[in-house]
Amino acid sequence: MTTQTPAPAFGTELKRWRQHRRFSQLDLAVHASVSQRHLSFLETGRSRPSPEMIEHLSIVLEIPLRARNDLLGAAGFASVYRDEPLDSPELANVRSSLQTLVDAHDPYPAYVVDRCWNLMLANTAAMALTGLLVPPDALFTLGTNVLQLFLHPDGARSVVTNWAHTTSVLMDRLAGECSANPNDTELRELYNEVHAYPGVSEAIQSELTTDKSDFLTAIHVHSGGYDLHLYTAISNLLGPSHVALEELRLETLLPANKETAEALRDLTR
Repeated sequence: MTTQTPAPAFGTELKRWRQHRRFSQLDLAVHASVSQRHLSFLETGRSRPSPEMIEHLSIVLEIPLRARNDLLGAAGFASVYRDEPLDSPELANVRSSLQTLVDAHDPYPAYVVDRCWNLMLANTAAMALTGLLVPPDALFTLGTNVLQLFLHPDGARSVVTNWAHTTSVLMDRLAGECSANPNDTELRELYNEVHAYPGVSEAIQSELTTDKSDFLTAIHVHSGGYDLHLYTAISNLLGPSHVALEELRLETLLPANKETAEALRDLTR
């Protein structure tokens, strides 16, 4: 089923994505195996794309599923990719399977966040670690956004001994996610909010010359009599054809030494 949305709306969005991915028209035409003339006609609205062409160009441009639905709408087509929230009845089995996966990481903290870093699922160890990182009152005032809890002055910063370095790494990640999803206003609003927190900009500046290319990010926590040295590992779900599921990330905190491993087992018990 289609609606009569003007084709130029699609052309404008396609051109925006092409330029954001630093493709010339010729580059995209070559990578997508279409003529530059046809691509030009799509961008100017002289030609109307088919849903198959929109999908093909989206794959070449690495456009997220949420934005692919927007492109389909701009061309007058209905959305293809479903977008029920993780707590919906339709995704009950998926949620249960993800919780099993998260729980399997105990006694090491593991949790699932959405594209805006909102906490969706967590295991026992993650909840226990949160009790060390964040004062109880902060959970009521700040909510359960992982990035806000870590970066806000009332959150975890007082117990993270390498807070400036970790903050710089997290903000680099967030900036990269904003760049990869230029139309995501909610993600950009999150970046603007946490960047305005006291000390965040200074932390970024102080770490500009620090090597942040390590695959695993180190976090040092000193709280409640525990001295924890942790590394983070991040995984994405592979190949889902569902907007909300594509945007989920599994994050695991791994012990960097045997003392931390034992402390995590103690915390989980």
